[in-house]
Amino acid sequence: MTLIHPVLLCGGSGTRLWPLSRKSYPKQFSRLTGTESLFQASARRLEGPGFAAPTVVTGADFRFIVTEQLAAAEIAPAAVLIEPEGRNTAPAILAAALALAARDPEGLMLVAPSDHVIPDLSRFQATAQAAAAEAAAGRIVTFGIRPDRAETGYGWLELAAPPEESFAPVAQPLVRFVEKPDQPTAERLLASGRHLWNAGIFLFSVPTILAAFRAHAPGLLAGVEAALAGAQPDLGFTRLAAGPWAALEDISIDYAVMEKAGNLSVVPYGGVWSDLGGWDAVWRETGPDAAGVVAGGAATAIDCTDTLLRSEAENLQLVGIGLRNIVAVAMPDAVLVVDRSRAQDVKLAVSALKARGIPQADTFPRDHRPWGWFESLVKGNRFQVKRIVVHPGAALSLQSHHHRAEHWIVVEGTARVTVDGETRLVTENQSVYIPLGSVHRMENPGKLPMVLIEVQTGSYLGEDDIIRYEDAYARGQGARG
Repeated sequence: MTLIHPVLLCGGSGTRLWPLSRKSYPKQFSRLTGTESLFQASARRLEGPGFAAPTVVTGADFRFIVTEQLAAAEIAPAAVLIEPEGRNTAPAILAAALALAARDPEGLMLVAPSDHVIPDLSRFQATAQAAAAEAAAGRIVTFGIRPDRAETGYGWLELAAPPEESFAPVAQPLVRFVEKPDQPTAERLLASGRHLWNAGIFLFSVPTILAAFRAHAPGLLAGVEAALAGAQPDLGFTRLAAGPWAALEDISIDYAVMEKAGNLSVVPYGGVWSDLGGWDAVWRETGPDAAGVVAGGAATAIDCTDTLLRSEAENLQLVGIGLRNIVAVAMPDAVLVVDRSRAQDVKLAVSALKARGIPQADTFPRDHRPWGWFESLVKGNRFQVKRIVVHPGAALSLQSHHHRAEHWIVVEGTARVTVDGETRLVTENQSVYIPLGSVHRMENPGKLPMVLIEVQTGSYLGEDDIIRYEDAYARGQGARG
């Protein structure tokens, strides 16, 4: 069995799934259709016999979320490459290829987005293994999905002949890529039998993809080589050099390489697949009942048809009565209501909120940090109440504030608290006061998550009111904890 090195791309923002998916916490880290996040499910799909440990390419803001979720899934990555800024898929894939070349110069790479739904793990793995010989022979393999509707939200692949009726994973040359079509075109593609959906998943050898970049995007190759040569280790991550990376063209792998290469093959995949590109896809993949209704979380549907109701807050009851073809998603800080036929236009809401300077456009109500997370419960004039959760063994930085004092009340677990050089344990139902200007730190010495309520009082309560003296996570000024 050929060993395949998975590469998970994990940097997108998923604005069409707002308000659940936002720039600060995009959809791949959310549990949209199961008990694990899409990212965890993607990593699990690419582990086991025949698969090496994954390489993850992500942004600095997500690096600790990546490692936390992989640890929860009990998956150890081979490498986590940190992009200084998003430059699209071509530079990300090239960086992963160059990094893998140092470990396995002839290795096979399976590049996959981290936000797809592919529930049949064994069938997908068997399809990937069936494609390995084609990739080892110098072909760039892309995977084509069996279409079941005239979908306008996906790109398509044209084959020379229809795939086998059983959709066996038998490779054939790619005739051409087809951009996302309009409805009449999509109906023609579906009827032809020679067109498959483009999954955006690729399998190739390291020498093959590097040769493709040399032939079709040599400028990218030089820049990514410089970014990798100047990379710095950072708490187990590899942080690519910012200067060369910023100079790279922002371009997808399709435009940079795939549409120019002549050695592409398509391997059909006949199982269930979705990229969850909008709330209509979530409705479809979650499994509507006989009336076409999906109700998730604290949601109740009464006399509704073809409707998705989803509440992401335990104490926020969402009730729909007599709705037809509606998507309603409730978060603690934002609510979306949209006709299901307009689900692809949700990104327009994000743009409109950004234009008005509304933080909910990008910022998730729960703020994830390397030591855990926090969320604001109540905010008013000169005060704010937060819930803070600290992972076992984790610690916030040693810090002080110019403009606020803090009261900490432990409600679960035990905190080790340092205030102006004095350290003591604070257990459940105990509290501690942090005067304005005091140098302080909070740690969780236990083996279970520690939860406390923080009450801030002062003239300014912004997250940038911080002086950091020591930090286990090597962060600069201006970030909470």
